[in-house]
Amino acid sequence: MAVPQERLQPTQAQIHADIAGYEDILTPDALAFLARLHHAAEARRQLLLKARHERQARYDAGALPNFRADTRAIREGDWRVAPVPAALQDRRVEITGPVERKMIINALNSGAKVFMADFEDSSAPSFRNQLDGQVNLRDAVAGTIEYTSPEGKRYRLAGQTAVLVVRPRGWHLPERHVTVDGQVMAGALVDFGLFAYHNAHVLHAMQRGPYFYLPKLEAMEEAALWDEVMSLAEAELDLPAGCMKATVLIETLPAVFQMHEILHALRHRAVGLNCGRWDYIFSYLKTLRGHRDRLLPERGQVQMTVPFLKAYSELLIQTCHRRGAFAMGGMAAQIPIKGDEAANEAAMAKVRADKLREVTAGHDGTWVAHPALVPVAMAIFDEHMPTANQLDCLREDVCVSREQLLAPCAGSISREGFENNVEVALRYTAAWLDGLGCVPIHHLMEDAATAEIARAQLWQWLHHGGVEFTDHAPIDFALFDVVLARQTHRLRESSHPGAVKADAAAALLATLTHDDQLADFLTLPAYAQL
Repeated sequence: MAVPQERLQPTQAQIHADIAGYEDILTPDALAFLARLHHAAEARRQLLLKARHERQARYDAGALPNFRADTRAIREGDWRVAPVPAALQDRRVEITGPVERKMIINALNSGAKVFMADFEDSSAPSFRNQLDGQVNLRDAVAGTIEYTSPEGKRYRLAGQTAVLVVRPRGWHLPERHVTVDGQVMAGALVDFGLFAYHNAHVLHAMQRGPYFYLPKLEAMEEAALWDEVMSLAEAELDLPAGCMKATVLIETLPAVFQMHEILHALRHRAVGLNCGRWDYIFSYLKTLRGHRDRLLPERGQVQMTVPFLKAYSELLIQTCHRRGAFAMGGMAAQIPIKGDEAANEAAMAKVRADKLREVTAGHDGTWVAHPALVPVAMAIFDEHMPTANQLDCLREDVCVSREQLLAPCAGSISREGFENNVEVALRYTAAWLDGLGCVPIHHLMEDAATAEIARAQLWQWLHHGGVEFTDHAPIDFALFDVVLARQTHRLRESSHPGAVKADAAAALLATLTHDDQLADFLTLPAYAQL
């Protein structure tokens, strides 16, 4: 790729934080590499974020998402993505988690085929957390990563490990501690750039990457920007064109209408799409926030078997397999329940049912959040998918319309469901402000996406008049304030993660819920307090 001369400025990214201990990550050459990525991408990134806001304004005014007329030729054309590397041919079970040292070791040793190391929804992006993550992943790629617990237990890599795939932050998130020419850098480019700079050559030599998961995309143009960034990185690092591979999370409602286009924009490096179900539900709520007729019931009732989510999943499978790309299933949020055998078995039964649904629908793999779930999911996929993948399952029977993708599901709102939303949004926000990005709550692993569902539902139920509980009592702000105060007191007096941030989290949640406009992301205003 020809690189315009203005992108080759010899500037370095500037760091606005204490970097003691991270000098070997934030080297002058690495910072110069970040600056070149910023110069290449920032103007386009800002235009794309502006386009997001303009698109949302149309939805708020009554419009609905739809398939694009100007890209019909891409959807109807006969093309396929580049061949998938051998290391990613079998992805039947993938485990995800934050870039924390012990988690990385346990995930790589878990028996899963892939570990998605997450700088995004399961990480609270304090600068120290992000830089520790870069150190940890560098050591993992080198095979030298070790960890000793306070109790003296030692952790190290096994002989055979999962394939590493890294998820940087989404295009919308800033990294305020890094600037170029006075402009704050995109968190996405900081995460991607530092990881690629320090690890791309080693991974390429091992024929294991570098591989990435790309989050929160809303349009093909956003995918095209990632393609340009990766092409520039390959050229700058003297790597073969197309060696950086990407799996895209389809976790926004606008993106489901552009899956062919997103794959096409990344066709030289795309290896698949993933059903990012929790973020997708949040995006449905956020995108259609102004549409009173499209409210959803309490989140426990919005399962992948409801029509609009089933349509999304099946259309993703059909789209991917037509183009030679993998169709990855979504996250099982359950975690083992110790000390209650019956409750644990009930939770595992839900995981098995979910994975059976995915593999029989034609998915090529799935996600779990805990190492103990790897063998549970693996057994289901081994039984029903004896081959490495299901690319030959074309799902030509699927015919999904715009109306099916937008149809709300039936259901109700109970007092327990309302209170659970307040509790989850509060406890997660408090933990996030305290530096933790994934939190077990009531035997489910909650991350930013699930907390966003809870927050967005509260806003919708309260701002659209006439919403009632199953007993016909009204849902109103007086009740919300009472429940929030009660949950804040409980959290403050507890030993839960984030208890020390209970009041700050409550104040933020109250502001966001009372505001006339639903905030696009909880993590943007929360980042100012991190």
